[in-house]
Amino acid sequence: MYTLSEINIYPIKSLAGISLQSAEVEERGLKYDRRWVLVDETNTFFAQRDFLEMALIKVDIEDDGLRLQHKKKNIEPLKIPFSFEHSKKGEVTIWDDTVIGEFYNNQIDQWFSEIIGIKCHIVKMPESTKRIVDTTYAENKIVSFADAFPFMIIGQASLDDLNSRMEKPLPMNRFRTNLVFTGGKPFEEDNWKKFKVGEVIFEAVKPCARCVITTTDQETAERAEEPLLTLSKYRKVENKVMFGMNLVCESTGKVSVGDKISLLSN
Repeated sequence: MYTLSEINIYPIKSLAGISLQSAEVEERGLKYDRRWVLVDETNTFFAQRDFLEMALIKVDIEDDGLRLQHKKKNIEPLKIPFSFEHSKKGEVTIWDDTVIGEFYNNQIDQWFSEIIGIKCHIVKMPESTKRIVDTTYAENKIVSFADAFPFMIIGQASLDDLNSRMEKPLPMNRFRTNLVFTGGKPFEEDNWKKFKVGEVIFEAVKPCARCVITTTDQETAERAEEPLLTLSKYRKVENKVMFGMNLVCESTGKVSVGDKISLLSN
């Protein structure tokens, strides 16, 4: 009844995403997903909410690191190695959390600073850093630099329902989700509890409250009112617009496009 139709990762938080045919499920998220973050001079993270240009930085995964390129400007591409001798380890702040990250050298930082327009640093999350998710929703689970939870899932039917209510349809990339599935009715994922994708078990823990990033065209970095304007008319709960479900995993392994999804409890 349900089939995994898309897998997406966002190696550097708030930069362009990558679509995959398969991915490794790790406790803190899909492999490489949001393992890097940009921080300002106070070592506080920032995102597309404030800097639209971030949407235009394309990310590719190569054997030994990430390759970055601006989608529109003729700027020399940047290579960010997976393995490197970090210039320092230090605390970085993401929302209410303060965690240890590994900093790259000034040359790499300068590439980002010139494009985004502020002095900033690129930081990698080491395996030793254990950022704990909100224990109100899940116990003893960790997360990368994602906003709050390791994974997100959205049904294609949910997006189709939204698009049927708008003059101009929008793509799924507005919602920066990891997993997309086909089958079922709109917003069925709202009521899921525990389910299996292939052989990997996930638990749905909290609906995702959407922010202004969803109104940013990921190809042009232009911002408008939709989809929040339409969603606010029928998907608002306690003054927050909900779209998609946040997840944690109960097992690890590999997921692939085409995997069947089976509900274990709802």
